[in-house]
Amino acid sequence: MFSSSGIRFAIQAVKAPFQSCPREVRSVTVSQTQPPPDGPRGEGRHLRSGNSPSSRRAAPSGGPGSTRKRRRWRRRLLRLSITFVALLLVVAGLGLGYYEYRNGQLHHVVVRHLHHQAPGRPENILMIGSNSRCALNGKQASQFGTCSEVGGARSDVTMLLHLDPVHHTAAVLSIPRDLFLPIPGKADANRVDDALNAGPSQLVQTIEADLGIPINHFIELNFDTFQGVVNVLGGVSMYFPDPLKDSYSNLNITTTGCQHLNGTQALAVVRARHLQYFQNGTWNYDPTGDIGRISRDHEFLRILATAVKKSGLGNPLRDNALVGSVLPDLTVDSGMSLKDLASLALTYHSLNPNKVPTNTLPVINRATTYYYNGANYGTVVMPYQPQDSQAINSFLGTPDPAGSNVTPGSVTVAVENGSGTPGQAGSTSSALQALGYDVVGTGNTSPVSTFAETTVYYAPGKMADAQSVMNNLSGVAAMGQGPTIDGSDVTVVTGSFFQVASPQASTTSTSTGSSASSGSSSGSAPSSSPVTSSSSTVSTSSNGSTSSSSSTGSGSSATTSGTAPAAGAPTSTGPASNWVPVPGLSSSEYSLITTTHQIPSYDPRACPASG
Repeated sequence: MFSSSGIRFAIQAVKAPFQSCPREVRSVTVSQTQPPPDGPRGEGRHLRSGNSPSSRRAAPSGGPGSTRKRRRWRRRLLRLSITFVALLLVVAGLGLGYYEYRNGQLHHVVVRHLHHQAPGRPENILMIGSNSRCALNGKQASQFGTCSEVGGARSDVTMLLHLDPVHHTAAVLSIPRDLFLPIPGKADANRVDDALNAGPSQLVQTIEADLGIPINHFIELNFDTFQGVVNVLGGVSMYFPDPLKDSYSNLNITTTGCQHLNGTQALAVVRARHLQYFQNGTWNYDPTGDIGRISRDHEFLRILATAVKKSGLGNPLRDNALVGSVLPDLTVDSGMSLKDLASLALTYHSLNPNKVPTNTLPVINRATTYYYNGANYGTVVMPYQPQDSQAINSFLGTPDPAGSNVTPGSVTVAVENGSGTPGQAGSTSSALQALGYDVVGTGNTSPVSTFAETTVYYAPGKMADAQSVMNNLSGVAAMGQGPTIDGSDVTVVTGSFFQVASPQASTTSTSTGSSASSGSSSGSAPSSSPVTSSSSTVSTSSNGSTSSSSSTGSGSSATTSGTAPAAGAPTSTGPASNWVPVPGLSSSEYSLITTTHQIPSYDPRACPASG
């Protein structure tokens, strides 16, 4: 581990101060052994080393025997010092060996499109829970299925962690696995979790290109990693108000109250998205699906982080077991080392897990099967403006929406009718021209679905221009890097439900009320120029009822009563989130799920302090 020359150098460094000491002591000792001429202590005489009073020295008693003892003491001290240095070298060697061993357990993967961040600056870490079975061993495969039985890799859990080292703060934003977005380099859109099938680089690029969130690092865990952490802690406790079950995740909680969960049971909780709960003598199906699962994941992570913090880091045996349970199944980007992970742990170890904000990107939930270009995609969720921009700005801690500094006149825009609604491209281009954008062409393209999201495509290097256009849209709208027409910077392919801001609202409205039409400068949707049969935006009142409102551009709005939430959908006064129907669409099929929501009454949570 260390070279012989290095050890010799260390020994010489220890010997050096002792080698000069004996000569000085010997010269003094010889003088001290001379018999004093006047009296027992040589009163009135000075040593030959000097005659000034300041150089006068009293001769200690003793003879040659005491000198030999001092020499033996020096030799022993030298040997002890050399032994101590040797032990330090051995310990350092063992420590380095342990570090190299543990760092070797960490799996690294090359991830493209990551943004290098200077030290001391905020960073965003993409954390995913992969459902790939290909990396599982035999025991794990028997529990979750083999690679041949469950092929591919999807990001079952997709979370973004924002860390600010200056303020020592953190925030979490979850992206629903069924969010339907353009996939960079692909002709068709798809669920965001499917991007992982092409590798982590594709997933990183999708999040950056479609949501405008720069990613600095990538971390991937699998099933066994999660179970191992819980088991090393001796399990965790959660409170269950009602019995729960999920045949897909093997969750089966039959007893209410505070329950102690091992790793397998905890994994069943966080994977459950086909949840059933027992109330009033019957089993009921949880309608929130993956959105409800995300909420439970956030709650569980708070409980798990609290358990780790409570147990304390400092017990070598437990800490070693915890590290050993994580690293073998942990995959990180090639730019992240074990040292980096340890540094993050030390920097943010004082965070209170219960005070870290955890949000979910707002989406439009579809209760019906989605057909896209003739293919059945099952149930998906759609992005929604301006709530998405608001959530992202809050997560990143940015005061102004991205693209707000772009001058509309510097952006060339083309518009394609992608819904089949007659005259939609013309009305959209007129609305964008009124905002100052340079519209260079219009056209038509084949509809991809009976319900299509509006997509703002941008040329390479023109993301800020696309974000500027997105800031002036409300409704079901997504952004993506892709082909543009007529040489434009940005091409808007219109969809089934969206609106364009009016010039007055985009320049003067600054209020941040609950209405979704209350101002673009703060990330809220501006007053709109309707381009579909629906001309109103969505808001939720304080009592949980829904309304549709149109801003006047001065901060006030005319409000009309909206329809009730979908049958079976939770409301703000009942379990789950604030689900509000999209105006102009069937309320039984489409609901807006916002980031502000209550935990359903049947969802598990932290045990009471006394439990």
